[in-house]
Parts: sequence; structure tokens; C-alpha cells
Amino acid sequence: MCGIAGFFDAKADYVAAKEKWEEVLRDMNRRQKHRGPDGDGIFLRKSCGLAHVRLSIIDLAGGGQPMVKRAGGHEWAVVYNGEIYNMKTLRKELEREGVEFSTDSDTEVLLAGYMAHGVDFVKRLNGIFAFAVWDGRKRKLYLFRDRLGVKPCFYAKRGAGIVFSSEIKGILCYPGMEARVDREGLCEVLGLGPAKTYGKGVFQGIGEVLPGHFLECSGETVREHCYWKLESRFHEETWEETVEKMRALVEDAVRMQMLSDVPVCTFLSGGVDSSLVSAICSRELRKKGKVLDTYSFDFKDNDVHFRANAFQPSQDRPWVDLVKEDAGTNHRYLECRNEELYGYLFEAVDARDLPCMADVESSMLYFCRKVAKRHKVTLTGECADEIFGGYPWFHKKECFEADTFPWSMDFGPRTILLKDEVAAELPLGEYARAAYRQTVAETPVLEGEAPEEKRRREISYLNLRWFMQTLLDRMDRTSMHVGLEARVPFADHRIVEYAWNVPWDMKYHGGVVKGLLRAAGEGYLPKEVLYRKKSPYPKTYDPAYERLVRGEMLKLLEDGNAPVNTLVDGRKVKAFMEQPSDYARPFYGQLMAGPQLLAYLLQVNYWLVRYRVKLV
Repeated sequence: MCGIAGFFDAKADYVAAKEKWEEVLRDMNRRQKHRGPDGDGIFLRKSCGLAHVRLSIIDLAGGGQPMVKRAGGHEWAVVYNGEIYNMKTLRKELEREGVEFSTDSDTEVLLAGYMAHGVDFVKRLNGIFAFAVWDGRKRKLYLFRDRLGVKPCFYAKRGAGIVFSSEIKGILCYPGMEARVDREGLCEVLGLGPAKTYGKGVFQGIGEVLPGHFLECSGETVREHCYWKLESRFHEETWEETVEKMRALVEDAVRMQMLSDVPVCTFLSGGVDSSLVSAICSRELRKKGKVLDTYSFDFKDNDVHFRANAFQPSQDRPWVDLVKEDAGTNHRYLECRNEELYGYLFEAVDARDLPCMADVESSMLYFCRKVAKRHKVTLTGECADEIFGGYPWFHKKECFEADTFPWSMDFGPRTILLKDEVAAELPLGEYARAAYRQTVAETPVLEGEAPEEKRRREISYLNLRWFMQTLLDRMDRTSMHVGLEARVPFADHRIVEYAWNVPWDMKYHGGVVKGLLRAAGEGYLPKEVLYRKKSPYPKTYDPAYERLVRGEMLKLLEDGNAPVNTLVDGRKVKAFMEQPSDYARPFYGQLMAGPQLLAYLLQVNYWLVRYRVKLV
């Protein structure tokens, strides 16, 4: 895993001011050094500059970037962030075509494949990636992003050219770029946050390459191309065939994503998703005489303060104990204290470049930093709920009938704390409904499908495009911010493509949530773990944390220089804080309730200050 950045303008002559533009590239690298602490490099030509920071995972000695290859009097260069899990297969195919390699890295496979087959080579990749290719023969720059958007890639058009980076902070290093946020950006932060519209970067003029797309940058235009999208068709396999196919896909995805020249570990929550990934990894390593390292996360004294509710029916630790004993892993229990949880709220904003999932994100950042002290690569259970229908909103009647995002149906908290004039100026509800309806309209339809199945397909598509992307962004930024590569086997595009067309009565087989995935995991886990009722990522229930957040919010309301006070009404916020917290009524997803709303506002204020945001 790495960080990439750069710029392109066919009409420019960057070499004429070489020292200036090389320093810009180095500054981009400095701002993203956390993504690649093991090395860095730059590449500058007349119309193109590339920058790269490296976290060494594959070919530790020979995979430096930017990587340059020359042929026929032309040169090609690449900067790449990600992993190509089928790189060995692709390398053999290219070697049979006569391609010669000088390294063992997947970076060279990527560049050689592009040189041999052009942009269509991206369709043969199985992996997570964002990469830029400078094609010296065509005098063009190409930006590619993986099918599900696991790896980030932001860009900004600058005249006839383009600036790009793994993270927004890299783009803000470019001369003349400012952190400007207009009404649309505020609607993103206040109306959709911690989610954001796919393709948008919230800051004015900054967008992101869409998942499954690439940009073609020439001297005149920046053209967007789609190379992958979901297709709806009738599912013809029997239940038994479907289970066997899904088992094979999951097993193969986990095995492929264990590709590494450094030891891998897994996150283990005791839920079916992470437990299944861990069990498969452990079994594979045992074949080599090795033991898998696993990690679980919780909060100090949560056993005392935990309150069961419909969203979090049980704590994780007893289930973790079952899995680590059954799978024979070397397990470590990590805990986070209130002070650390609060302190990391703001570093989480630095990692995301935006207000994010409050303490849900700050705790993940804290835990990733702990894991990164021992490992560079981890596999997680992310994405299974979105793909296999694990959330309550896949089957609740009110979600089927709602004309809004099913994980943010209670829109009140988003407006109730705003100043009246701000609420009147920003059409938050209208903006959110328009974003929702646009995605529903994009859902790949299947002619002749029953209305109920059609609606489930819409909800599935909403989850893939929105909720899953928010969690993937959280996972990428929190892990890469501390030099840890987090892999997500369930986001293998083959699994997504196949599961997309499996009917609900199979996904929910026997009335069991994620029944298909559980059936595919038979034999890997104890029955009680395999069929455990879903409990999401843990959060603290300690009233001391709530008091800490409320106290800091009160201080902020009294600070005449705090920019968030131009948005929120202090009297309304104080009245809100006097009400008891209701953890069973989250305003976003299953975890973000009252305390997280206050923490989110603290993040908004920090973001406005830290990034010197100009509201326009």
C-alpha cells in the first residue's frame, strides 16, 4: 500500500521551473508520508509530474516507485497504490507474450500490462488499486480506480490540466489550491455526513475517480470511462449450487488476499464475517506450520457500562474467545480509554480530510495504530453486511417505504441544532433526497422482477454505493494513516457480482440474516458463532465519555472564534445535551447516536479551523 499524487498539463512546461515543481511533488509526498513510510520518489517531465510514498509489502527490495519503463523511443511511468492479488497469474501470461521483467513487484506487472494491452488491461486485474500511468507515446495521463472503490483517488481540474492524489490533502499542496466549501459542500457535511456523494470531494472543485472508472487526460479534455459495473440477471443455480459457489469464492478471495512478503494478521470481532476470514486464514497458515495473529477491539470498562439494544444485542469478547480457541490463533485484546477515544477524534479528521464517523472512526484509528506496531497487513470482515443483507434496513417495512437513505431515516438531528437562518439557507433534506433518488434511478434493473425483489435490489445498490463506501473510506484512512494495509476479501468483485443476483430468499435462507454466507461458512466455525445474531463494531457506553464530549462542546459554544458557532444555535445545542442519550435511535447507521452527533460537531469545528476552510 502506498500514496500517490501528481499533476498533468499538456500545455505546461514543468521542467522549465524544475526546482519549483519537484518541491511541489516532494511536498505532496510529505503530506502523505503516513501512507508510505518505507520510501518515496518523484518523476518530472515537461507536462507531467508524479509522486509516490511506499509501504513495502511485495518485493521489498525491487518495488520502488515511480516506476519507469522505456521502449521504442518512448517512456511510460506509473505510481500505484494497492495490491494486485492475481499478479502471479498475470505475470505468467505476459511472460508468455514475450514481456521481460526486472523485478518481482506487482507494480511492474501493472505497467508492463498497460504497455502491452492499453487501458483494457485494467479489466484483468483482481485487486484493490488506484494508479496513474503516464503514457509518453500518447502524451496522456490515465487515472484508474478499482471496481468497488477500496482505494481512494481524488482529483481537481486546473485549466487544461489535472492534479490528483490518494488523499485530498495532497491536492491542497498544489499552488493556488484552496480549501473552499460552498453550499453544496455544506450540504454534504451537514446533510449526508459522515457519508458523501460518490464522485465528490466536498471541497469546491475537487472530485474523485468513481469506482470501476478511469480518467483519460489529454491536452484538451479530461474524459471519464466506465470499465466495470454491476449487471442484473436471473439467478439459475439451486440452493446447494449457490452455497458451494459462494464458499469457493470466499475461500479463494481470502487466500488470494493473503499474498504478502510480510506476515499478515486479521481483525477478529467474534461476528460471522471477521471470524470466517480469520478461520480461513488460520487454516491456510497452519498448512505452512504458522500461527495467525488476530486482534479484537473494545473499550475500557465496557463490560460495566454496556447496554444491550436492538442494534447491539451482545458484547464481543465471549465470542472472540470461542473463535480464537477453535481456530488456534495468537490473539491480542486491545482496549481504548475515554481520553484516547476523545483525543483521536481530531486526528481522525486529519486522516479523512473531512469530518467523519466521530468516535467510531477515532477508535478504529487508535486500534490500527496499535496493530501497526506489529504488522503491516491485516484482513478484515468489512463489506459482508452490505453484500449479503446483514443490516436491519434490508427487511424492515418502514425502510422499504421510505423515500430516503434507510440508515439515516431520522433527519431531525441534522437540522434541529442549526441556526434558523442556516437551516433556511441550506436545503439539507432536499439535497439528501435528491442524492438518494439519483442512486435509486441508477440501480441496474431486471425486467420482470417482482416489486419486492426490485426494492431489495435498490436497497442493496444504495448500500454498495453509499454505506459500504463510507466504511471502506474509514478503513483505508484509519489504517493507512498509521502505515497499516487493511484488506477486505468480501469486496472481491467476483463475490459482489455473484451475490448481486442471488435472490433474497437465498441470502435470507431459512429466515436467517446472511443465511447464504453462514451456510457457506459451515465447517469453518463453531455453530454458535456461525449463527450468532449480528452485533456491529463496538462503541463505548461509558457516561464519563459523554460527559467529556459535552464538556468540550460547552467550551466550544462559549468560544466566540469557533467557526462552528456560525452554523449551530448554542441554545438548541445546550437543550439537546440536557436530554438523556438514546443509543437505540442512531441518526446514522447503527452506531451514531446523541454522543456521536456532538462529537461530529466537534470534528466539524476542528476541520474548519485545521484546513482553513473558506465558506463561499
